[in-house]
Amino acid sequence: MMPTQESRIRAAVDGQRDAAESLMVELLPRVRNLVRYSVHVDSEVDDITQEALVAILRGLPTYRGQGAFASWADRVVVRVTFAASRRARAERYQLNRDDEAVELNTLSLDTEQPEDCLLRRRLERLLERLSDEQRRALLLHHVMGMSVPEMAEELEVPLETIRSRLRLGRAHLRELLSRDAGQETLM
Repeated sequence: MMPTQESRIRAAVDGQRDAAESLMVELLPRVRNLVRYSVHVDSEVDDITQEALVAILRGLPTYRGQGAFASWADRVVVRVTFAASRRARAERYQLNRDDEAVELNTLSLDTEQPEDCLLRRRLERLLERLSDEQRRALLLHHVMGMSVPEMAEELEVPLETIRSRLRLGRAHLRELLSRDAGQETLM
């Protein structure tokens, strides 16, 4: 009989290693996908995923049981990912200031269904062409289901800025989709 998630959380907070490991194994795919959708550089995904899992473990005592555990964990992942992105942006800025080239890798996906994989790859390619702010706003709202006020609080920006990023991001994505569809018909 598998212990409930709530009992595993309590056991992990109490220092039981097997309970903590069980929670992390359960969360790993979700955390990795969230990081992968938020980060452009494929080589950073594993490091940020590990950092996020450590932050979740360290933050377990602060989880109050209000709302879904996965939603709480998602917020921790978002904070860690954004912090890592800010660090990476600062590093790239410093490298660019020193006139050094910065190489950005493309995203890769684990395949599920061939059609799903192609659609996801296409969507990821289009999302990569959006600004970081627009892409994050769309992901937080449409993938993670965060409300505009929640996003404003999480990103520490005004509500109208979030609304603008969502509106502009959707418009830009629609434009990219129509251009992409037009190019496919030409081939």
